[in-house]
Amino acid sequence: MEKQDILKALAELRKEKKRKFTQTVELIINLKNFDIKKQGVNIVVNVPHKVKDRHICAFLNKKSESVDTITKAEFDKYKDKREMKRLVKKYDFFIAVAGLMPAVAMSFGKVLGPVGKMPSPQLGILPSEDEKPIKDLLGIINRVIKIKSKEASLKVTIGKEELSDEELAENAITVYKAVFNALPRQKENLKSVLIRFTMTKSIKIPI
Repeated sequence: MEKQDILKALAELRKEKKRKFTQTVELIINLKNFDIKKQGVNIVVNVPHKVKDRHICAFLNKKSESVDTITKAEFDKYKDKREMKRLVKKYDFFIAVAGLMPAVAMSFGKVLGPVGKMPSPQLGILPSEDEKPIKDLLGIINRVIKIKSKEASLKVTIGKEELSDEELAENAITVYKAVFNALPRQKENLKSVLIRFTMTKSIKIPI
C-alpha cells in the first residue's frame, strides 16, 4: 500500500460535502482465507499521530494534576454497582501505578477485564506517580489503536478529519503494516483495503 494512493483517496474524500461535525477517518481492511476463531488478530498499534482525545482515569495513591484519579482510599465507593457502571461508561482507558495493581485487580478486575479496559503491562502500568511518566503515558494512549478481529472486515479508526492528509496517511500505513504482519499468510489473507470518513463513500486503495 503506497502513501501516494492514500493521499489521492483522502483528497477525493475531502471534495465531498462538509459536515457540521468533525468526521472520523476509518481504514477498512477486508480479509480472505481467514478463520476468525483460529487465527484472530488481536494487536495494539502505536501510530505517529493522535487518533483522538480519550477519557482516561488513573488508579493512584494520590491525586494527579494530569489525569482523573481514583485513590486507593476511594476503592470502596465502587462496590456500588451503579457507581461501577458509571465509571466504566465514562472512561475509555484506565491506567494504574504498578504497586496498586493487586488491589485494582481485586476491586475492579471482574468488571474492567471483560470490557478490555483493565490496566495491563502492554499499556497502562506506571512505574511511579510522578507527573512526567503520567503525561508521557497519556500521550501514548491517545496515539494507540487496539485492533481485534470480530469478523473478516477490520474497521479501524485512524484519526479525525482535522489531521492533515500526510498525518492520516502515516497512521494508515502504520496500521496496515501492523495488521499485515499479524496475519498468518499475510498477502494471501488480504482481500481489499478501503478508506472513508464517517459520512462519505469508501474509496479502495491498491495493495
